[in-house]
Amino acid sequence: MTAAMRPAPSACPACAAAPAAEALAELALPKEARIALSVPAVHCAACISTVERALAAAPGVHSARVNLTLKRASIEADPDVMPDDLIRVLDGIGYEAHELDAGTLSATQTDKSGRELLMRLAVAGFASMNVMLLSVAVWSGAADATRDLFHWISAAITLPTIAFSGQPFFRNAWAALRVGRLNMDVPITLAIVLAVGTSVWETTLSGDHAYFDAALALTFFLLAGRYLDHRTRAIARSAAEELAALEVPRAIRLTDGTETQVPVAELSVGDLVLVRPGGRMPVDGEITHGTSEIDRSLLTGETLPVFAQPGQAVSAGEVNLTGPLTIRASAVGRDTSLHRMADLVAIAESGRSRYTSLADKAAQLYAPGVHILSALSFVGWWLYSGDLRMAVNIAAAVLIITCPCALGLAVPAVTTAASGRLFRKGMLIKHATALERLAQVDTVVFDKTGTLTAGTPELTNLSDHSPRDLSLALALAQASSHPLSMSLTAAARAAGVTPAQVDQITEVPGYGTQAIWQGRSIRLGRAAWVGAPASAETSAWLAIEDEAPRAFTFTDRLRKGAAEAVLALQNAGKEVYLISGDTSAAVEALATRLGITHWMAEALPADKSDRIAALSQQGKHVLMVGDGLNDTAALAAADVSISPASALDAARVASDIVLLGGDLTPIAEALDTARSATRRIRENFRIATLYNVIAVPIAVIGLATPLVAALAMSASSITVSLNALRLR
Repeated sequence: MTAAMRPAPSACPACAAAPAAEALAELALPKEARIALSVPAVHCAACISTVERALAAAPGVHSARVNLTLKRASIEADPDVMPDDLIRVLDGIGYEAHELDAGTLSATQTDKSGRELLMRLAVAGFASMNVMLLSVAVWSGAADATRDLFHWISAAITLPTIAFSGQPFFRNAWAALRVGRLNMDVPITLAIVLAVGTSVWETTLSGDHAYFDAALALTFFLLAGRYLDHRTRAIARSAAEELAALEVPRAIRLTDGTETQVPVAELSVGDLVLVRPGGRMPVDGEITHGTSEIDRSLLTGETLPVFAQPGQAVSAGEVNLTGPLTIRASAVGRDTSLHRMADLVAIAESGRSRYTSLADKAAQLYAPGVHILSALSFVGWWLYSGDLRMAVNIAAAVLIITCPCALGLAVPAVTTAASGRLFRKGMLIKHATALERLAQVDTVVFDKTGTLTAGTPELTNLSDHSPRDLSLALALAQASSHPLSMSLTAAARAAGVTPAQVDQITEVPGYGTQAIWQGRSIRLGRAAWVGAPASAETSAWLAIEDEAPRAFTFTDRLRKGAAEAVLALQNAGKEVYLISGDTSAAVEALATRLGITHWMAEALPADKSDRIAALSQQGKHVLMVGDGLNDTAALAAADVSISPASALDAARVASDIVLLGGDLTPIAEALDTARSATRRIRENFRIATLYNVIAVPIAVIGLATPLVAALAMSASSITVSLNALRLR
């Protein structure tokens, strides 16, 4: 009788009904909402704790987890909890947040390849130790039936282990051979298969020697190198996917004056969409109603918000700041500017993938030579001795002793050591070939807003104003979320200013803030609104009825280490460029301040990537340093790229290196470390070549068994690893 047919033990009716009732209740309950938020400002354990506590305390939130590497918060909450509510919670504790499409990101959440390599490495190591213990008995003098028994036990352990642990090499070798080319995994696969095949053959013939331990040791060392290589990178995700995830997943559609929240995928060209203050534009379109200010910094790099009014065009991804706007959609889904940027990034990423690493260049020469040498050894010994068994053994020894284990470790061992050195300096290497590409850099391109500058305005003339004016300005500024108002508020409060008592305070979207003070009208905002003359400086104007307007001037604060980094790069002979989407006046002022002679202003995302492509066509090797969505295509198009940890996901993913701190100083040192690392890699190749020059003749003339070959191969791998450690 099967378990399904076996009668269940008797129980009370209530107990028997309880599971079914629970299942029905569970089906009746609405499913949890899973919300993903990008939180760029998270940088330490204290940030994680603060953000998680704030989110967990929000009504309807069941759990909140923050991933420091991805700078992302994952929240499980009731279905009626909206992402905008959680964004406001984080904004209240000083953390900027953006909603991500959790569905778009679901496929890239786990590091499956790393876990797979580690599991195969562990299996190979465990099997190798056991087979070596059996080999000790054979080396100690076990003979005849005892020796054969140990060999068969070793075969029983080795064959399934090789079939499982060797799959990364087998798959890569087959993929190369199928298209008629060779890579480093082809001789590796041949060496493993020949070592195992020869050992099985020797065992069936009751031979004295089998080399199962050599095959397992070879597999273990190669997997260790492959895993080291994997650990030099962060999780490899496409920046184009991250850009797509930044799109707003829901929007408010207006139908005959009725507001309906719908998925963005359901919007059509011509639909009217309401975007509330603080919301991100879900579509490209034209403003039909409302005035406000739009933050375009993530897309264009413009420092200051742009005045928005009916008739003005807007793009998906821009942020509405102060007033509600009604947008008539002109492009939705894949036709939006944000999606076109994602396509631009995908093209740039595919171009960078054509870079040939030093290891691949070595494989192009090394792999054919190994095969030819092994084949000639087999043919030569077979013709000379007529002994097929001896010829196969010698061919296997040649393949094992020339197996590119040292070459396989030459790059990852160095990159791991260099990555550790740079990590201690505040830089995280993400891409396998980033150091090799960084070592070739002769031109460095910087973005402005958020990269060379902090991206936030800084009040420059606080001391020029009377206590009364500061008090009135603070009273008006603290009622607004405009970046200039927030900067003025922070500076005034830090100076101990107390806000004045004002009445009827209101914010006029797109213009500024006004109130009544002692029966007089006061305003803080745009020059034209308060009747002040236009100024080239970034200013907010305070106007008191019957008095001349006063200007509060601002500048974009330099990021820590910006001046030192630019000077160090120029002293090292690098050409430095500044390319920004900001206005010509702002870009020229910063370029003059930092001594940068090559600069470009008002650059669109495509302009930035085109400029970098033009530099590359001139034979220059370009490093791009940027942080915004408008930099993503340029970051992907450059030979190598760096983004600060404060950058949005899309920019960080498009870059090869992440700057963990806020200081730009380590950039110049990273170039020096990269050049040292490349020298060590070339030294390792020379060590591996010298080893082959000595070891190969010994194997070819028949003085090295496959076991001795495996030991020699291990010695070369250890030598390469020790040389790499010198970089630390």
